[in-house]
Amino acid sequence: MNAISTLNIRRLDARQASFSDELEQLRMQLSPSGNVVSPRGRELTEKVFGQVLSPGQVVERICEAVRTEGLAALKHFTQALDGADLGEPLALPTERLQQAHERSSPEFLAAVRRIRENILQFQQAILHTTQSIQPAAGIRLDQRYVPLKRVGVCVPGGAAAYPSTVLMTVVPAQAAGVEQIAVVAPPTQYGAYNDDMLATCYELGVREVYPIGGAQAVAALAYGVQGLPAVDKIVGPGNLFVALAKKLVYGDVDIDSIAGPSEVVVIADATTDPAYTAADMLAQAEHSPGASLLVTWDADLVDRVEQELVKQLAGLSRSQLTVDCLNDFGAFVVVRDAQHACEVTDLIAPEHLHIACQQPRLLSDSIRNAGATFLGPFSPVALGDYAAGPSHVLPTGGTARWAAGLSANSFLRSGSVIEYSREALAGIQAEIAMLADKEGLTAHRHSVDIRLQD
Repeated sequence: MNAISTLNIRRLDARQASFSDELEQLRMQLSPSGNVVSPRGRELTEKVFGQVLSPGQVVERICEAVRTEGLAALKHFTQALDGADLGEPLALPTERLQQAHERSSPEFLAAVRRIRENILQFQQAILHTTQSIQPAAGIRLDQRYVPLKRVGVCVPGGAAAYPSTVLMTVVPAQAAGVEQIAVVAPPTQYGAYNDDMLATCYELGVREVYPIGGAQAVAALAYGVQGLPAVDKIVGPGNLFVALAKKLVYGDVDIDSIAGPSEVVVIADATTDPAYTAADMLAQAEHSPGASLLVTWDADLVDRVEQELVKQLAGLSRSQLTVDCLNDFGAFVVVRDAQHACEVTDLIAPEHLHIACQQPRLLSDSIRNAGATFLGPFSPVALGDYAAGPSHVLPTGGTARWAAGLSANSFLRSGSVIEYSREALAGIQAEIAMLADKEGLTAHRHSVDIRLQD
């Protein structure tokens, strides 16, 4: 059957009471709940563990084994799950990265360098710097920002190569001043053995690249194994197993987020070019899975966008996967007006928000929850994915209500510095004593009083 003829995107009416339930159902389909195993995953799980396990159970077993058994467990799971043998040392030889760089075209390397400069310029501009105040004589208060020493970057490599992920994670870390960056990628032609990915690492000065993926890579970064020292923070996207592993190791190390599939909300009106909107929806859907939602108060636009989707699908290399994704996770959402569109978008809290209607900045000011917002007809999401400057590692699954995207500031640790003179301490002695007495912490009070005795 022709893939185009199967396009059947759901239509939701946000003016109806049932909309909240329908939206929640769509969100749950894309959440990293860890309760669903694909047929292939079920078969592989049973082969490796001798029983069928949920993704969450698989991750728990892998991470605990790597934590307690180290390199032996890492090698075991890399062979069992990826069919690859790890050598020693674990990191790819620097010569392998250099050779990939030498094989790269000048045009590709020039693009990497230009994008690096775009990212670096933006990330350095927003970087937190130590602040100091002296609110009164004898008092100095600092808020100090110190870069993390060592971070790990997860780069996907299952179905496609992602040199863009290297740029969007490594460069912000470098802008923050991180000294050591370890990149992990699956031992595949799209991962650790992909020339474009390796050349990008080499161009950026990264020399630690490890051919490991999945939960075992996250565990190795978190706990450290022979040949791969532990890191302070793990960042970067990945599949469900990577997301669940990052969730599990959080607390032993910091993480950026527990990311799910990519998503976009496009707010459009009668002035919006339906061809542009269709292209934006397709760009997210080809991730497969990925959520593509059109929010509009122009019901006629829905039909025009759907026609464009059918037309543009014919030219896509992953048309069948894209159609399936649109049918499973896409939606046309009809709202009352522009203000209602803002309210619905805040409810969705999308990873990517493209405001493609009139007065986009005005609408943007009315929307609180979005990972990254793109304004106007010439700011497609792909611009942020690849080149603009802000990182494309963003909160998904509605977490933009409280989470932020990755930036140089994500690689800084903040700490306060407090310095009082004797006179300044005496000036606040009574208040400290009052609170210490209320809380029954007499040693706290004494630690102040003893310094001020004549």
